Amino acid sequence: MDGNRRWAEARGLPVPLGHKAGAEAVRRTIEACIQEGIGWLTLFAFSSENWLRPIEEVRALTGLLRLYLRAEVATLAREGIRLRVIGDRARFGLETMHEIERAEAQTAGGTRLNLTVALSYGGRGEIVAAARAVAEAARDGRLDPATLDETSFGGRLFTAGMPDPDLIIRTSGEQRLSNFLLWQAAYAEFVFQDVLWPDYGADCLGQAIREFGRRERRYGARAG
Repeated sequence: MDGNRRWAEARGLPVPLGHKAGAEAVRRTIEACIQEGIGWLTLFAFSSENWLRPIEEVRALTGLLRLYLRAEVATLAREGIRLRVIGDRARFGLETMHEIERAEAQTAGGTRLNLTVALSYGGRGEIVAAARAVAEAARDGRLDPATLDETSFGGRLFTAGMPDPDLIIRTSGEQRLSNFLLWQAAYAEFVFQDVLWPDYGADCLGQAIREFGRRERRYGARAG
């Protein structure tokens, strides 16, 4: 979800107000996904690299996260939306970790939309953590390395039990993956949209879905 900072700076506003506007775009996009009948939505909200941003911005982002969890969890549960968080949540501290766990538990029964939020997430780190788990299991005699395959390795990723993404949308004109779902995106379709995230909504999502519908997905099985 790119462009919060640029959106704020273009309007002469403090960066935290750009992130607040980005949170409103999250709400619009969730509603649009439900209207489109989409069952799974993953939002890349805070990368492992984002910790390198100015401390004031990081504090504003984490504060907004806690506020959103407290204010929106009841609505998510009422609307049948199940929330999951992937990433190194421990870096946010105990208070935020407890807020995340409470939100996940309160929305666990949702079946209308599976909403996954990537926080303190990095695809390379995720793969390294899974590889470390495999190595430890083999060392302890709990895993025969000869039996390891893509399915069993995938079961050790943060996204275990989730389907791989069909479509990855990148906003604000950026055209790179930026360490997002590196393993899971192997056969995803990509749509790049030149709109800043705070301006995102149903129209933009609809355009991306229509573009996706025009693609012929081959999964490497044949050429031409």
